[in-house]
Amino acid sequence: MSEFEQKQEQLRALLAASQLDALVLTRVSSFSWITCGASSYVSTAASDGIATLVITPDHKYLITNNIEAARLEEEEALAKQGWEFIVIPWYEQNLALQKLTGGLRIGADHAAPGGVDLSVEMARLRSRLTPEEGDRFRLLGKSCASAMDEVMRSIRPGQSERDIAASLAQQTELRGVQPIAIMVATDERIFAYRHPIPKDRHLERYAMVILCGRKWGLVCSITRLVHFGRLPDELRRKMEAVANIDAVLIASTRPGKKLGSIFAEAMGAYTANGFPDEWKMHHQGGSAGYEPREFVAVPGMTEVVTLGQAYAWNPSIKGAKSEDTILVGEESNEVITAMPDWPTLAVTINEQTLLRPAIWEIT
Repeated sequence: MSEFEQKQEQLRALLAASQLDALVLTRVSSFSWITCGASSYVSTAASDGIATLVITPDHKYLITNNIEAARLEEEEALAKQGWEFIVIPWYEQNLALQKLTGGLRIGADHAAPGGVDLSVEMARLRSRLTPEEGDRFRLLGKSCASAMDEVMRSIRPGQSERDIAASLAQQTELRGVQPIAIMVATDERIFAYRHPIPKDRHLERYAMVILCGRKWGLVCSITRLVHFGRLPDELRRKMEAVANIDAVLIASTRPGKKLGSIFAEAMGAYTANGFPDEWKMHHQGGSAGYEPREFVAVPGMTEVVTLGQAYAWNPSIKGAKSEDTILVGEESNEVITAMPDWPTLAVTINEQTLLRPAIWEIT
């Protein structure tokens, strides 16, 4: 079966297992997943798209308005996938979903009135990637890493955080990738905030740059840091510690492992590296896919790692952070956002040496 046919089968199996008549998908992430990379957004900030998909055991419908229909049919190539289009004039109240699902037992990828919330089940499906999705993820990771590398090598003291963010947005878009999240912090702001939205602060010595880039619906995450002048000893120690923790997370992310077990190993690594409570200050990441994180790992979590999944771990210690996106392979994991000429820290875990990004120290 093709990737599209496999996913249709998965949804119909979900309907049968849930004893439902129809599944309603409105989220941008679900839309891209089931259509194998098409887009239903207009506003990049929206979680819900401009089209609603309805899947039954024997039909698949796409509900949208007359503004969007032609683009979805032609540029997104959805007519070729066999979706039955239900097109509503933009100026009329859209009652098509209500008419189509009236009297049916429905599930949805969100909390829908009168429906069964299958958001967790959908996140699980979205996170279990096909080989074709893995190939697309590799291309996306390479583009995000290239954009990040271009920007980090151009940063100079005196630039504002907004300047850096604008440069990263441009380089990302030039590579056909959508920057759905860009965070930049300089100097003391790196130590103060884990999610630093860019401000007018001007770089003196130290910059942290974060990107979540989206293409074909898939989302890659990557963070890099640069320091002008010799690194303070305490900051160097923190970066080495966070690299060690990241290496533990990556090495532990193997098929069959529960996320709760991986999280416990990370907590142990925080303690072993002298920062036992830092994990409480920010989430550690989790499985990636069509959301930046389909599942964020927490203590005791029973979700299991499967072959081919993507993960983006992001351990942090006040002032330092390590983050890349990986694919889970048969023998080892592949870092798909690696930057070949970036300085690294070598960490050995169970006779396996992992290279984690260092702070680029420009002296």
